[in-house]
Amino acid sequence: MTRVRPSPVPETVMKHHHAAAPAPFGTVLGHGPGGTPVFSSDYDSVDREAMPTRQSFHSIVDGVYMGFKWQCVERARRWMYQNLGYVFEDIAMAYDIFRLRQVKVIADGSSLPLHSFRNGALRLPEPGCLLIWNEGGEFEVTGHVAVVTEVLADRVRCIEQNVHDSVWPEGQSWSRELPLRRTAEGGYWLDCTYPDASILGWVIQSDDASGAETDLEDDPALYTIRRQTLDAAPEREVAWLDPADPIDANYIDLMGGQVLSKDPADMHAYYCISETAMRELQRATNELHRMFLHATNHVLSDDALLARFNLPPALWSRVRQSWNNRRNEMITGRFDFAMRPEGLKAYEYNADSASCYMEAGSLLGRWASAFGCTDGRDPGARLHEMLVSAWRESAIDGVLHIMRDDDTEEAYHALFMQQAMQQAGLACKIVTGVEGLRWGDGGEVLDADGVPIRWVWKTWAWETALDEIREDLAEDEENLRLHRTIDRATQPPRIVDVLLREGVMVFEPLWTLVTSNKAILPVVREMFPSSRFLLNCAWELTDELRAAGYAAKPIVGRCGANIALYDHREDLVAATEGKFESRDTIYQELWKLPRVAGRNAQIQAFSVAGSFAGAGIRLDPALIITTDSDLLPLRVLPDAEFLARETR
Repeated sequence: MTRVRPSPVPETVMKHHHAAAPAPFGTVLGHGPGGTPVFSSDYDSVDREAMPTRQSFHSIVDGVYMGFKWQCVERARRWMYQNLGYVFEDIAMAYDIFRLRQVKVIADGSSLPLHSFRNGALRLPEPGCLLIWNEGGEFEVTGHVAVVTEVLADRVRCIEQNVHDSVWPEGQSWSRELPLRRTAEGGYWLDCTYPDASILGWVIQSDDASGAETDLEDDPALYTIRRQTLDAAPEREVAWLDPADPIDANYIDLMGGQVLSKDPADMHAYYCISETAMRELQRATNELHRMFLHATNHVLSDDALLARFNLPPALWSRVRQSWNNRRNEMITGRFDFAMRPEGLKAYEYNADSASCYMEAGSLLGRWASAFGCTDGRDPGARLHEMLVSAWRESAIDGVLHIMRDDDTEEAYHALFMQQAMQQAGLACKIVTGVEGLRWGDGGEVLDADGVPIRWVWKTWAWETALDEIREDLAEDEENLRLHRTIDRATQPPRIVDVLLREGVMVFEPLWTLVTSNKAILPVVREMFPSSRFLLNCAWELTDELRAAGYAAKPIVGRCGANIALYDHREDLVAATEGKFESRDTIYQELWKLPRVAGRNAQIQAFSVAGSFAGAGIRLDPALIITTDSDLLPLRVLPDAEFLARETR
């Protein structure tokens, strides 16, 4: 199928400012001190044939990974390596560099200290140090990094990539000059040349830590969750939904009424978190999304690692092809978090899940309007808008078929997503199961109206299709490899005949089988050991995990099934049943959910097109959240107001 997307830009890159007439991607813009080149990162001009895959964008020098071509982080790491012989560890966001405390010497693997100085510090930036920008404005989501090359009395010169993409004037050896001034306190302050961006500070490799930033922790109370109730408690049954609306009707049918849970008290209850906690949640979602994509690439480059994911070997090439050709096609994902005063920790990434979006992106905001809840703000208010934007940018040029099971919850999820698709200008149709599907010319699958199925969004997980392959085709290796077709005269199309057919583009893509598999958790932890958002995790049960307590999880599972929690004495404290007991297991550090007003609370963070899009909360008396756990209103309060509250 012909793609209309102009270039295969990896999802982990972020385009910042570009000149009016940028030089083509990869053009040498100039050379800084030491002779290392600075390249144009104009992704709109990428030569698709010269750089057809994600691997094409990897910058490798002497076998050492520098980053994505030609991002700001790649420029900083490559300059350090070629001029100083060391590099900082792989990070998800440029602003993460400010938190690093060491660099690695490539020659012998030793470490050298790295110190951070906040903008306005008493220590002047120096040539060779790294300038770090906050996220936001011009450097939205990721932040930015540049290498200082000269420090003058009133300005600092730096080299950088992914800002301006014009060739430097003759004789110039820097990318930008930044104004430098002294503060009233005697510190040094750098102004960014973009009014909507701000410099966080600079990091210097030095044994001298004088004036360096110490890690300032937020007030732990800002990471608690508080239950609140409306001043006027409504009756259990209040007509706040529209039974004539198909989305509402399916929700009412599932819940047995216009209620949020089986407990009548929940109709006038909501939960609050602080603005600081919300910012941390947003940062964690954006960072972790990129970490998981880095890990996905790592797994797909290593057969031994991929074997741990228990995917049919016959599909490995398909998954890799999907990764290489479909890296920009992930629309949605959801992280599950435990938020406690000790910090925010991620349990997993549901990168192949359609659940909870309607509740967080529509239903709970409508509850607030109906019952007069004006406390704080709704963290799901922009979710639907961002879904519309993601579908608008999806490059779909035909009918998008929404495939779901005959299930009430899937029905309202499908209808909610259909609204976003239609507002994005897409033509879409809902197909229940394989109802009405038939064969067309050349093995193409047609819907009941004879429309070819070429674009698909599905409510069920890829594992559903894999189970069909394992169960129906396991005894026939040639069928498993999909080289032999079924008898189309007697057998109607199956799920796999749609989702795995060449030329059918599926959301979420096949490669999310790796990203959403819990076997990726030990990989991410190993690749990003310093991340404050990750729990210790391993394929084997270690003494360290035993000492801390641990969760045993099947690498493939849904809705909290077949999870067992053990304390530091290895006593079983909670467990769930399910159909995944035969799957391989990973072991994750025990980090219990916070208990709020008698319930355990799990925060959900939604990503759309790779960026944070909203949040919600699930609650349950049990320690393990399942598909039966309640989704209740979440509100975000200013820090001072939040701290003044008590749970009620």
